[in-house]
Amino acid sequence: MNFVFISPHFPHTYWMFCDRLKRNGINVLGIGDAPYDSLEEALKNALTEYYRVNSLEDYDQVYRAVAFFAFKYGRIDWIESMNEYWLEQDARLRTDFNLHTGIQSDRIGLIKEKSQMKRLYLEAGIPTARQHRVSDREAGAAFIREVGYPVIVKPDVGVGATHTWKLENDEDFRRFYDQLPAVPYVMEEFIEGDICSYDAITDGNCEPLFESMTVWPPVMDIVNRDLDLMYYTCPEVPEALREMGRKTVRAFGVDRRFVHLEFFRLTRAKKGLGGKGDFVALEVNMRPAGGYTPDMMNFAHSTDVYRIYADMVAFGERRIPEGPHYYCVYASRKDGHTYARTHEEIMARYGSDLVMQEEMPPMNWPQMGRYMYTARLKTREETEAFIQFVLG
Repeated sequence: MNFVFISPHFPHTYWMFCDRLKRNGINVLGIGDAPYDSLEEALKNALTEYYRVNSLEDYDQVYRAVAFFAFKYGRIDWIESMNEYWLEQDARLRTDFNLHTGIQSDRIGLIKEKSQMKRLYLEAGIPTARQHRVSDREAGAAFIREVGYPVIVKPDVGVGATHTWKLENDEDFRRFYDQLPAVPYVMEEFIEGDICSYDAITDGNCEPLFESMTVWPPVMDIVNRDLDLMYYTCPEVPEALREMGRKTVRAFGVDRRFVHLEFFRLTRAKKGLGGKGDFVALEVNMRPAGGYTPDMMNFAHSTDVYRIYADMVAFGERRIPEGPHYYCVYASRKDGHTYARTHEEIMARYGSDLVMQEEMPPMNWPQMGRYMYTARLKTREETEAFIQFVLG
């Protein structure tokens, strides 16, 4: 089996996908824009071959790289990047090389455009916030008369909370339309709730081989207000979220993928959507959760999601169990913020509980913070205490 992995060097932990695939006897063929000598040794050892292109943005270069691998190794079976930024290019490559082990170009809009996601949610009867595709002021004002302030405006195609704002009054509304971005935007009613993700690896029948839940803060506030980031993976998935996640997977026809589906857990009842504690769909992401979240899932569930994915690719099934379950919590610090405890005090108090601790790459500082501490703990109370100790 030949698996083409696009940009296997970023995020750097993705070498583990390549490693587990190789252990299953798969040829892992890497395409990236980084010099081969700059790759981590573990990634080099996991790749059958690496093809460097000058730019992953240049489709012709990437296409020629895949064609070279097909000529040398035979038919390509999978093309995947696991990266939101390259999903559209992945789909185009699968279409051009006639691969059906992933999403092709004719369906990419369903997973990239928030307006198309909304349509599928509604057709499947999955509760979701009302949405308006931004056009002119009059249409926007009519939507706000329907749902009321505040509303959220965000790019129809976008990653994370980049260029996302909350409009709380008419002044915010006027300012947004006075500087209306050139790219398509959507406007959504504001939902009060915790953000919970349903993370899963699915088989060829859209059935989950692995499921997990992570609780997130509003990333929009982290970026726009320069706040510290903390979030945690839970030991169990609530049955209501499990049912909603599986229903969403079936609605989108998501097979043989690692997915990250976002939901609100209502903190107060919302007319037309549900009562306190109910789950409401936010958006789908057809790739693993960002940062070190896959590793946090491993620590929380005492398993190996990289191997679960590789076993799905090679054998169509899961071949390893889970062990004891924990909370795995991430807390990070930013430059320019003041903290009550020193690094040394954190290490003295939580050193035996820490499973990761390092400085993040500069490109991740606005969202993920500069210095991160990740711990595995037994209870929600211990998790909250850890967050307070690190960020207080």
